[in-house]
Amino acid sequence: MKKQILPIIALLCSTAIFAQSTGWKNLFDGKTLKGWHQLNGKAKYEIVNGTIVGTTVPGEPNSFLATDETYGDFILEVELKVGEMNSGIQIRSLSLPEYNNGRVHGYQVEIDPSDRAWSGGIYDEARRGWMYQTEMNPAAKKAFNKTGWNKYRVEAIGPLFRTWVNDVPVTCMLDDLTLKGFIALQVHAIKQGEGGQQIQWKNIRIQTGAAMKPRPMDASTPVANYLVNHLSEQEKAQGFQLLFNGKDLTGWRSAGQVTTPLKGWVVEEGNLHVQDSAHSGRPGDLVTEKQFKAFELVFDFKLTPGANSGVKYFVKETPGSRAGLGLEYQVLDDALHPDAKMGVEGNRTLASLYDLIPSIKMEARFQKKIGEWNQGKIVVYPNNHVEHWLNGFKVVEYEKGGPIYKVLLAHSKYAKSKDFGNVSQSPILLQEHGDNVYYRSIKIREIK
Repeated sequence: MKKQILPIIALLCSTAIFAQSTGWKNLFDGKTLKGWHQLNGKAKYEIVNGTIVGTTVPGEPNSFLATDETYGDFILEVELKVGEMNSGIQIRSLSLPEYNNGRVHGYQVEIDPSDRAWSGGIYDEARRGWMYQTEMNPAAKKAFNKTGWNKYRVEAIGPLFRTWVNDVPVTCMLDDLTLKGFIALQVHAIKQGEGGQQIQWKNIRIQTGAAMKPRPMDASTPVANYLVNHLSEQEKAQGFQLLFNGKDLTGWRSAGQVTTPLKGWVVEEGNLHVQDSAHSGRPGDLVTEKQFKAFELVFDFKLTPGANSGVKYFVKETPGSRAGLGLEYQVLDDALHPDAKMGVEGNRTLASLYDLIPSIKMEARFQKKIGEWNQGKIVVYPNNHVEHWLNGFKVVEYEKGGPIYKVLLAHSKYAKSKDFGNVSQSPILLQEHGDNVYYRSIKIREIK
């Protein structure tokens, strides 16, 4: 027996020494839950054969096994195996008495064995909801192994978050709301009557400080950047440029004019604010000085109650006119503005191709409330394939100039507008409609 035990002890010691020599620190010793404590729900956490096993308890809220220590910048690796339950890994998370009676909140790296396949995405638990799901990066949807072990890697350095599932890059996100907090293993809540489900974790280790060795940046992973009017290094590598500098109207002019509006479009606290008609004097639309053919345009927008605006592309201007005519990504309060009830089949609602194609309506939890910031995206490919996105979801897709597009155009309010949208390049236009609407973080990359 002694001869059998000694090699095992030697192996464990050598493993610990190797982890330390490579800059890794083990967060789980394989035998106890030393260094961890449980928060919120009463799911069962136990150690079985060197793994942490979490088991659901019906009727209990989300449960979390949290590290005693908090972490700012770190690289985390963990292996996990799950059945059918949804779960997650909390990072930079908090539990404060003054916040919802101590409810755990903060960034969560998703564990999703469902056909939705959002594993490795980032969710803001008990706070802002989804921030990066794999609809933005479809190449990552096949990374998760539903039946076996999965290796997760998380890099959180400053405001930059990157995740991998089985060495497939999933997310690249920038956000600075919380820069330090604990790490926690989630067992998701289930309803009364549902059977017990389990998740297993092992080989949980972390690098911090000078020991961190981040992976090289890759230009292919799409970026979700929540820093205001900011370009990340990865966005720069992908060819993005800011259209709005957050300080003034440099790079913009009035539609049909060569100068910027004297009033009505104001820059305040890093936001581009188009004022309501009572304060603006109806200054007209605002357009970029540059023109674009094929591009990816990303912008944040915030509506006030009952407000109407839009982002237009393939625009025709008339000299002297302060309005431009073109394809429009609708920006609208669907609940309070009457335009949402007009048109056909909702083709004047938020994110629709205005008066032509209605946007796919998402669940309410994926759409921000009036007064909160939404993120829009318009993608125009060189082959005239066009997409509208809202908060990370593709909601409109069409072929500009194709047969279906022509039929829709013939039955729209633009049917008699000669050559509507029929230009090869144009400025980007922000519409003034007499309502208070805000824009920021407007960025674009040209697609060759």
